[in-house]
Amino acid sequence: RIIRIEEGLRKEEIAEIMANNLGWDESEKEEFINAHLALNSEDLEGRYFPKTYMLLLGENPFQVSTTMFYEFSKNSNKIKKTKKSDIVNPDTAVKIASIIQREAGGKSDMKLISGIIWNRLFSGMKLQMDATLQYAKGNEDDGWWRKVNSIDKNIDSPYNTYLYRDLPPTPIANPGLAAIDAAYNPQKTSCLYYLHDKKRNIHCAKTYEEHKRNINRYLK
Repeated sequence: RIIRIEEGLRKEEIAEIMANNLGWDESEKEEFINAHLALNSEDLEGRYFPKTYMLLLGENPFQVSTTMFYEFSKNSNKIKKTKKSDIVNPDTAVKIASIIQREAGGKSDMKLISGIIWNRLFSGMKLQMDATLQYAKGNEDDGWWRKVNSIDKNIDSPYNTYLYRDLPPTPIANPGLAAIDAAYNPQKTSCLYYLHDKKRNIHCAKTYEEHKRNINRYLK
């Protein structure tokens, strides 16, 4: 089977695609989702590399998990890192890359979003990223990436970056190479805020007042 895994999917979404193509049942889907338990490792969310795979019909979840993790390791090791970012913990980089993947309008604004995320982390601000909140509220019945409403910002979850400071406990999706590269090599910027207009163009701001003006200009 030739199976395309798009960038930015959760492991549950990948499990569903694999199940539909490889003939897995529900228990095998769960094996894939919880493959880290068999490996006695941390959650593999964020480390299933998105690409087109050629897999055998009936290939088991552990084999698929191992294949996708190998592709992640092989490809992420190719990334050239700036001297400053050589000290970045890989777990931190993948968490940031997963947020970039879900937040970006395209590859062209990934490094700018990375720079803003790093600025917020270094300044002690809350990240306040909708994508992390979508991960917190997502489920199979209602949808994995539902629109965030104001009331959702009160959800008590470690993935709610409106409530809790710093990064979420795990990646929120499986990023592609451009997002991983952006996490390690952020664009230098003084911006702390950003938004995408209706055409998915990004507009960043140094202050909250400037950000509010951008909201009025581009979203209202």
